[in-house]
Amino acid sequence: MSDYSVARLKMVDGQVRPSDVTDLRILDAMLAVPREAFVPANLQQMAYLDLDIDVSGGASKRCLLKPVVLAKMLQAASIAETDRVLVVGCATGYSAAVVSKLAAAVVATEPDARMAAAAKASLVASGASNVTVKVAAPDQGDAAGGPYDVIILDGATEVIPDGLYRQMKMGGRLAGVFAQTHPAKAWLVTRSPADFGNRVLFDASAEVLPGLERVPAFSF
Repeated sequence: MSDYSVARLKMVDGQVRPSDVTDLRILDAMLAVPREAFVPANLQQMAYLDLDIDVSGGASKRCLLKPVVLAKMLQAASIAETDRVLVVGCATGYSAAVVSKLAAAVVATEPDARMAAAAKASLVASGASNVTVKVAAPDQGDAAGGPYDVIILDGATEVIPDGLYRQMKMGGRLAGVFAQTHPAKAWLVTRSPADFGNRVLFDASAEVLPGLERVPAFSF
């Protein structure tokens, strides 16, 4: 195996499995997707560390989610092989590549056109043929392509993303980091005919996605 293959195996066996991620489909997907291909060349040696990897390259700060945070959110979302999934704020596309191994089709949105182009190229190179990358603000999602079985926030939100909630199918799930409290927490949001429900999954941290920041309250 290459050095990166060894690092990938160590990431899964040393970080993801011990964090109660037992879904073999997720473990296999993370073993199959070359995380180093989704970070700048000068950061590839850090690709498999238990860190948020900054892939912005001078743009507003954007990171790959920590492997454990991504894996646990995907497990909670229970993605089926027939599901259509929306990945919001995909950055360079790593999360979308992992999701592509679990779902029938993936739409990945990214507000930065330069980063979206990089994501598209990396996804094609990694063999993720069932992913469509679109340039769109995270708070907009992709209503035209919805509704979706699952929505994954590839970052955090400081507000309730009502527009994304409405893009879930009935029975759909949304997983993301909600930074409305300290510490921030990963939530699973579900949609029923009557309402939206949410369940706290675990403490987590992530960079807030553009457009999902809290608006400062006016004070006298």
